[in-house]
Amino acid sequence: MRLNPAGWLIFLLLSSGCAQNKAPEAAAVAEAKPIAEPAKAAAPQAPAPTVNPNRAMQYVREIVAIGRRAPGSPGHKKEESYIKNHLNGDTVEQDAFTAKTPAGEFQLNNIIAKYPGTKDCILVVGSHYDTNYPLKNYVGANDGGSTSGLLLELANHLRGKKHEGCSVWLVWFDGEEAFDKWSPTDSLYGSRHIAEKWKSDGTAKRIKALILLDMIGDADLNIDRDGNSDPALLKTVYDAATQLGYQSHFFARDLAIEDDHLPFRNFGVPVVDLIDFDYGYNNAFHHTSEDTLDKLSPKSLQIVGDVVLATLQRLDAQ
Repeated sequence: MRLNPAGWLIFLLLSSGCAQNKAPEAAAVAEAKPIAEPAKAAAPQAPAPTVNPNRAMQYVREIVAIGRRAPGSPGHKKEESYIKNHLNGDTVEQDAFTAKTPAGEFQLNNIIAKYPGTKDCILVVGSHYDTNYPLKNYVGANDGGSTSGLLLELANHLRGKKHEGCSVWLVWFDGEEAFDKWSPTDSLYGSRHIAEKWKSDGTAKRIKALILLDMIGDADLNIDRDGNSDPALLKTVYDAATQLGYQSHFFARDLAIEDDHLPFRNFGVPVVDLIDFDYGYNNAFHHTSEDTLDKLSPKSLQIVGDVVLATLQRLDAQ
């Protein structure tokens, strides 16, 4: 994912009064707009389920222990196998394709786990599982690891149940990171490929919402309000966070993020990106060898996981 150059300056000023970035996108807003208090609507009939934060963190540890997981590396193949082994018995589809990149051709693979519902609609929760390609001494504990592990924990809650509502699909996107320098053509390889596929075969029309997770393991969790996300979905997420008492971790700052949700938004799918872009003082840990397990917290995984499950429940009730 990336933040645009103008937005980056604003981000730095908001963060600390001076500057630093992850990878330059389109406009960010200087001041975070307060979120309106959630409407006093009837609460969901059943309490939302909760994730197991220790189990989610264990998945993250095991993924990070693989090491570098960039496309073309031995770790990338090991992570693919790790994810698929944990989905054994589930309905899993693979979207394998060859990506032409500035570094050559690479075999990439999106992994989709499908959990059936009672309605003819789909709720997608996604994350990228690759790590940054140019960086060699890089394990991506937060950027790639945290969300890949959390999706496996979400699978535990969906497995073996008939979802009373839309079907839920979990997607591990491949090739989110740039191979050279972030651009519209050198980034988001997996999400661009599968979004085009789902547009062509009609699947995109059945997607009620796509929730993207990125960089959510930070012990100092502050989820940004993404300017490229659907306002109604942002409100649904905020209402779910408020329901659970987690609203202080959400939407204190406005940024516009380029991430795996954009290809779907471009095809008319309602999307929301849950991302904590400010990772360490002045974003010091992002895309560096300092993106390690000691910067993460099981509590952050719990907050985001619980809010996602509550959001899915609310979307089914809409």
